Amino acid sequence: MNLFRFDKKTGKKISRFNSDFIMSRVIQTEKAAHIGCYHQAVAPQLLLIMVGEGYVRGKEEEYVKVKAGDAVFFEKDEWHETKTIDGLTAIVIESEELTPSTYMPFKEGVSSNKY
Repeated sequence: MNLFRFDKKTGKKISRFNSDFIMSRVIQTEKAAHIGCYHQAVAPQLLLIMVGEGYVRGKEEEYVKVKAGDAVFFEKDEWHETKTIDGLTAIVIESEELTPSTYMPFKEGVSSNKY
C-alpha cells in the first residue's frame, strides 16, 4: 500500500482560456479503467478520499489514518481494508495500468509510504 496526496496544495493553477482554478492530476491510463464508489478489487486499485476520514490497511495489521485529500494505492491481489467511524466518501479507480506516483507526491509524515 502506498499513500499519496491529491489536495489543492499539489495541484497547478489553470488560467488558460480565461480559467481560474486549480487542477490536481490523479491518473492517466492507456488501458481501460473502472471507476466506482465501492467494488471488490480485482486489479490495482486507487482509493481517493473525498470527504471525511477513516483508516486503511494493506497486508500489514497496522491501520493508517486517512482523510479528505489522501489517496491510497493497493497492488493487484493485495488484501486490504478501509474503515471509518464517522463516515467517508471515496472514489475508487481500478485498472491494470495505474501509476499514481507519476502524478501525485507521497504523503508526508507517514512512517513508511510502503506498507
